[in-house]
Amino acid sequence: MIAVIACGNANRRDDGAGPEVMRALRAGALGHKGPDVRLLDAGTDGMAVMFAARGCRSLIVVDACRSGSEPGAVFEVPGEELLQRYEPSLNLHDFRWDHALHAGRSIYGADFPEDVVVMLIEAADVGFGLELSPPVAGAAAKVAARIEELVEERLSELTAGE
Repeated sequence: MIAVIACGNANRRDDGAGPEVMRALRAGALGHKGPDVRLLDAGTDGMAVMFAARGCRSLIVVDACRSGSEPGAVFEVPGEELLQRYEPSLNLHDFRWDHALHAGRSIYGADFPEDVVVMLIEAADVGFGLELSPPVAGAAAKVAARIEELVEERLSELTAGE
């Protein structure tokens, strides 16, 4: 099984890039792939990422980021480059998807996917609001198309291995 998990807060403008990508994926071909593809909008719940990835062969995470790059820039990063040990803090994003990658591997071992790809979209504005900025909206469409390619590649590998 392949899990595609979107993260972000749709009420914080460009932080809603992940949920927008998920909306596009559900409306497209991946929304009809059946039991081999799990689609989840986890919002800001890192624990949901960890639980949803358990037992999957591959995991694709999509989220917004703030790296200082040009708004709408897209980064495709191997998950192992981004996993982080959880350090407790007092904020709404206390246990994020990057913590989930580390914790999932520690807790579930071989039952947690080794194949992890993270798609990040550079945000321009994360203030309150429901609309994505134009560069982020364009990037979300490109990321949805790229995720469809990644899922098809992995599904081909699954069927070839059977």
